[in-house]
Amino acid sequence: MTTQSSSPHIWKFYRAGGVDQASLERGTDLTALEGLDQKLWVALSCPTRGLEFDIKTLDYIDTDHDGRIRVPEILAALRWTLSVIKEPEDLIRRNESLPLKAINDQTPDGKKLLAAASQILATLGKSAAEEITASDTTDTQKILAQTKLNGDGVIPPESAADEAVRQVILEVIATVGSLPDRNGSAGVTQPLVDQFFAEAQAHVDWWKLADEQSPEAARILILGPATPAAFEAFAAVRTKIDDYFSRCRVAAFDPRAGAFLNRTEVELAAIAQQNLASYGPEVTALPLARVEPGKSLELTVGINPAWSPLLATFRSAAIIPLLGEGKLALTEGDWDKMEAAFQPYEAWLNAKPGKVVEKLGVDRLKAILAGASKAAITDLINQDLALAPEMAELANVDKLVRLYRDLSALLNNYTSFADFYSRDRQAIFQVGTLYLDGRSCKLCLRIEDVAKHSTVANMGGIYLAYCQCTRIATGEKMTIAAAFTAGDSDNLREGRNGIFYDRLGRDWDATIIKVLEHPISIRQAALLPYKRFARIVGQQVEKFAAARDKAEQDKMASAVESTAKAAEPGKSAAKPSAADNQQSLLGTFALLSVAIGSIGGALVGMFTKFMEKPLWQMPLLVIAVLLAISTPSMIIAWLKLRRRNLGPLLDANGWAINGMVKLNMSLGRALTKTARLPEGAQLSLEDLYPDKNPRARIWFYSIVVALGFGLGLLGYYSTEIVAKINQWSTPNGVAAAATNSVGKTNVPIQKK
Repeated sequence: MTTQSSSPHIWKFYRAGGVDQASLERGTDLTALEGLDQKLWVALSCPTRGLEFDIKTLDYIDTDHDGRIRVPEILAALRWTLSVIKEPEDLIRRNESLPLKAINDQTPDGKKLLAAASQILATLGKSAAEEITASDTTDTQKILAQTKLNGDGVIPPESAADEAVRQVILEVIATVGSLPDRNGSAGVTQPLVDQFFAEAQAHVDWWKLADEQSPEAARILILGPATPAAFEAFAAVRTKIDDYFSRCRVAAFDPRAGAFLNRTEVELAAIAQQNLASYGPEVTALPLARVEPGKSLELTVGINPAWSPLLATFRSAAIIPLLGEGKLALTEGDWDKMEAAFQPYEAWLNAKPGKVVEKLGVDRLKAILAGASKAAITDLINQDLALAPEMAELANVDKLVRLYRDLSALLNNYTSFADFYSRDRQAIFQVGTLYLDGRSCKLCLRIEDVAKHSTVANMGGIYLAYCQCTRIATGEKMTIAAAFTAGDSDNLREGRNGIFYDRLGRDWDATIIKVLEHPISIRQAALLPYKRFARIVGQQVEKFAAARDKAEQDKMASAVESTAKAAEPGKSAAKPSAADNQQSLLGTFALLSVAIGSIGGALVGMFTKFMEKPLWQMPLLVIAVLLAISTPSMIIAWLKLRRRNLGPLLDANGWAINGMVKLNMSLGRALTKTARLPEGAQLSLEDLYPDKNPRARIWFYSIVVALGFGLGLLGYYSTEIVAKINQWSTPNGVAAAATNSVGKTNVPIQKK
């Protein structure tokens, strides 16, 4: 680990988003970077894929090829680059091209690089050029195709001037394989050449054992040149003949087994039901001939027809040459002799080496081994390897050009996040801009696994919309996580579509597949209580309407049922009395009045208190009420917004972030832009599709206000009214009230 050095270098730090970061604005900052304490670096590791950065540059830095860039690797790349250029200040400029005069030719490595760069430009026909670019060094195939030998130890066929040597190289490639040459052609290396000639020599030596001049030939090739064909015929029926004689031995052991060894009548009957035009596996599985104790195998009659052709070939190719023309039956002893006769050839065949080169034929292999092609190819390989140091410098030139161009950019996205916090650049982890819901989101990261990423990213406290992006024309797909850091989340939900533009300007169809909900802005938090209240009221109204609708349906069903019962013979529906109807109506009215009175009384009380205030206090009181409602939500949102951290989003993507990378509200507004009219734009407030009857809306609001005022008055005088209603809601009360109205007490009114 790098620790703080006693270097007199004075570091400059800047604060962005509440994070103190090292400034890398001077060449001396780069030369002193190795002495900067790693605890002050923003990142300690980053992946080599999924970034908007040159992959080849990252691969040059990733020396252990583990797919991750760590601090020691960055410092090693910086140390090497500074050792071969003259001015560290040049790296700060991020130039696309490397001036040849910028290479330090006073060092051995710098001198080699300058010579190699000049060679590349000369090969490309740019001898007069004073600078070299990555496009020049990338086209290595074009550069290296100009030379037959390029220092990689791989010799393609065209590198050989001799036609015979070229043919052997082609045969090596066809048998033992090849490796790609730097110019893209398939070629051979010394290990491949050694393998080919070793296999060829082993195969030829093995074949000599059965050569006619070898003492072993007579024992191995028992039938001379006809032995391979005879053994092939022998091997084709070997297992089936072994099976036949084994069955005969079992039948001799127990005569009862004969009936089963020849298969039962039921099995034979099942086979008889099949189409036997072509012998199937059922017939092939039957014994080679009828099984009897001690019986010989007849070679011409009584043979299973599925095996008859193979047995005939075996008889003509092996039995007749070995046992004689008149051999019509094969005893078990004869069979044992034949197996013993073919055993030397079988052992020799199984020991055959060099199978990969066998297809060339033994005669061709003998010719190759007798020639001088191996020495010629080895000489070409040695000549090629002698150029390795010179050719390696060509790759180092490509490395230097890319590091000269990209190293400062990487450091400003690693040691510090200067590019992320700047207004004119984007960080290497920002893959493009998402346009959705009237906003543009610049903080978009490419991800691989939504579930895995969201688990860690959720700790960042940032509102994220995971989108599946597709380009239908090319079939390309990718998944991004877009941060919404301004506006609200009312219309952000799964299934919404937008357009994503990558860093190359290509457009992708984007669809939200998952959201991580967190506060987006103070404005959203201020309106949240009212939106919640409106949502709750709406839900309650829907529930009340649904309940009333169900009650009405039940009432109608009950009425229909009562009517049906009344229609039955001898029955009549009971009609409610007038007193019952009056009592029910008055009771309902009383309950309704109490509810209205309570609400109206509260409203009138609040309105009365409000109207008692001086005129100048009224707006202050309204503001105070609004603040009382919104402030708790705003405070909670403010606290959460202050804790928004980019670190977990990057950690979930394979980074190792060293501390808090805050995303404050000011930066959030810069990363997510809401829709605004252009400056100087003219807006017409005239609606192209206005309401057909605007007066109806005015009358509606007037009636609502009037009803509200009426409810207030009703609530204000509700006590006396409710008392009167309660008095009338009982029969005695109704009677007493009626008597008092005519001046006669204690005299009940008679019903007509």
